[in-house]
Amino acid sequence: MIKVKKRRVLLLPGDGIGPEVIAEVKKVINWFNDKKSLDFEIDEDLVGGISFDKHGTPLTDEVFYKALESAVIMLGAVGGPKWDGVEFSKKPERALLKLRKELKLFANLRPAICFEQLVNASTLKPEIVSGLDILIVRELTGGVYFGEPRGIKPIENGERKGVNTHTYTSSEIIRVARVAFDLAKKRSNRVISCEKSNVMEAGQLWKEEVQSLHDKDYKDVELIPSASLGAKNKDGEMRAMYEPIHGSAPDIAGKGVANPIASILSFAMALRYSLDLDKEAEALEKAVQEALNDGLRTKDIMSDKMKEVSTSQMGDAIISKLQ
Repeated sequence: MIKVKKRRVLLLPGDGIGPEVIAEVKKVINWFNDKKSLDFEIDEDLVGGISFDKHGTPLTDEVFYKALESAVIMLGAVGGPKWDGVEFSKKPERALLKLRKELKLFANLRPAICFEQLVNASTLKPEIVSGLDILIVRELTGGVYFGEPRGIKPIENGERKGVNTHTYTSSEIIRVARVAFDLAKKRSNRVISCEKSNVMEAGQLWKEEVQSLHDKDYKDVELIPSASLGAKNKDGEMRAMYEPIHGSAPDIAGKGVANPIASILSFAMALRYSLDLDKEAEALEKAVQEALNDGLRTKDIMSDKMKEVSTSQMGDAIISKLQ
C-alpha cells in the first residue's frame, strides 16, 4: 500500500486562471513554513489541458502516483474551449474524475458563505444572502458520473443514442450521509437530504438509506428531507483534494485579475479537515476577512469606494494580515 505523507501538499494548478490562484496558495503555504515552522512538503505538477498538450494525457501515471502519496491536493481548474475537440477519454476533466474515483474522494464539501463585507456585491437581495452559511456535502464517486453502462452508440434510422446510468449502492449512500451527519453536529445540527425519490428508484433508495441511518445513529440531528472526503484508512490517514468551484476562465487568464480568495480558503479547509490544524485554519480565514475589511477587492467583486487589486496583491494582503 502506498504510504500517505502527512504534510505533503501536491499543487496541480491546471489550466486558465488555475496557475494564478494556486500561486497565491503556494505563497500562503510558504508563509506557514517560514513563520510558523511548519513542515509542509510542496510538490507541483501538470494536470488537465496543459498536461494533455505536453504528454498527450490529462493525467500522467507519475502525477497520479504523486497524488496517492499526498495528504492534500490543491487543484486550480481544468479545461477550456481550447480542448473542446479532444477525444472524450482525454478531455481535461477526465483527470479530475479519475482522481476523485481512484483516491476514493466520495464526499465533496462545498461551503456557501457570504462575507458581511460582500453582501452588496451579490446579485441576490441583501436580506436574502446576508448571513448565508451552509455546507453542501455532495456525493462524488457514484451516481450518473460513474454508472455503467454508458456511452454513445448508433441506432436505427441513422440516429445515435447517448446512455448514462444513474446507480447507487447502499454503502455509497450511507458513507456520504454519515459525513453529512457528523459535520452537522459541529454546525447547526441539521441535515437536508436531497434526492429525486418521486421519479427515480436510485433516489428512493437514497431516501430510505439516509432515513435508516438517521434513525439508527443520528436521532439527535434534525433530518429534513427534500425533493440529493475520502475515508480514513487503518492508520487514520485520509487523502483529500481541495479546489475552488470556479472554472478555468480562459478569457481572463494571465491578466492578473482572478480572485484567489476561494483557492486560499480551500487551503484553509485542508488545514482543518485533512491536517487537523484548526488554529491555523482560523487564522487564515480571519486574514481573508481583514483584507476585505480594508476594502480590497479583485475586479469580480469590486464595488464603489473599494480599492481594486490584482490577484497577487490580494494574496500579499492576506499574508500581511497573517503576520
